[in-house]
Amino acid sequence: MSPLNASSAKTTAKACIQDAGDRLISLSHQIHDHPELGFEEVQASRWCAEILAKAGYSIEYGACDLPTAFIASIGTGALTVAICAEYDALPDIGHGCGHNIIASCAVGAGLALAKVADDLGLTVRVLGTPAEEGGGGKVLMMERGGFDRVNAAMMVHPTPSEMDRMPCLAVSQFEVRYTGKAAHASAYPCKGINAADAITIAQVAIGLLRQHAAPNNQVHGIVTYGGAAPNIVPELAVAKFYVRAATLAELEIWEPRVTKCFQAGALATGASMEIVPVGPRYSEFRTHEPMAALYRKNAAAIGRVFPANAEEVMTASTDMGNVSLSIPSIHPTLGIDSLPAVNHQAGFADASVRPSADHAVLDGALAMAWTAIDIACDENFRKSLESTAYRHQ
Repeated sequence: MSPLNASSAKTTAKACIQDAGDRLISLSHQIHDHPELGFEEVQASRWCAEILAKAGYSIEYGACDLPTAFIASIGTGALTVAICAEYDALPDIGHGCGHNIIASCAVGAGLALAKVADDLGLTVRVLGTPAEEGGGGKVLMMERGGFDRVNAAMMVHPTPSEMDRMPCLAVSQFEVRYTGKAAHASAYPCKGINAADAITIAQVAIGLLRQHAAPNNQVHGIVTYGGAAPNIVPELAVAKFYVRAATLAELEIWEPRVTKCFQAGALATGASMEIVPVGPRYSEFRTHEPMAALYRKNAAAIGRVFPANAEEVMTASTDMGNVSLSIPSIHPTLGIDSLPAVNHQAGFADASVRPSADHAVLDGALAMAWTAIDIACDENFRKSLESTAYRHQ
């Protein structure tokens, strides 16, 4: 298809999404009403894949040895564009990060591109990527070949504000376990080693360390177990922590300083300590600027509005960052009417099925589809991407 025909391809894509609008919104609500945690998204992954299968996609269920991952493929073109779907929920608050919207947008873009893939010389791959909220599904899929031969990757994410990128930090996620010695807290306290005290000391040390942290250096965590009863000296204490920095390189400097705080807790109390990684590290995000510019133009043409100061609103971390270091990628955000609620609040989960969220599902799907069409129809852009297909090592 020549560049002159890009407009007709976009018209076809728009008509497809309009026709599928009710199905896509129903999918978003269905995923929202049945929240599933990372690596447990049995229903959500199946629902997404089944819609794509009906549109002609070949489906690999349980892709990359991950039961809730899938790879949906259509087309035989030399340029392969991947659309990433996330569908995992958060503990307690369900879809407080709007992954129901992400999944539905990805499916919608996939449906639209299926109509024009062969004419555009595209291979379209919709990837169902589990466990973004901590498990690193995309990282595992990259390591196992799920992104092989992909030339460009994209996804969209709901937030309170529209952005052509989401500012992302590198993050290390781990569990800290202290083991002490139980004893009667009143009769024989001197016989015990208090593992919960070790966490307290570590948290105090981290609090003091924060005053010396660079602006993007962060630490946050929760205590998941601190003892069985007040009259038993806690023999075991467990906490989960995230350590973030602007880049993986800076994380290599910052994380050891945080680790010393945990070591201080063990040293002061006499408890033993173990740090266990929880999933792979997430990297910073490297936005592909030309692709981001195309997305922004297409989103604006649909009617999405980008506030001038939106990037000041938030930073986060995502396993899509790891994808971006190896494959030209974008990760725009879709503004939904959630304020004062923000991501990872129950109010944001409520907002993720309101009319503005439903509208965002259709807009996000169309903006991604149009961006993929523009890439395919720009000969120079296309050639630059075709020369850099990803292959895992």
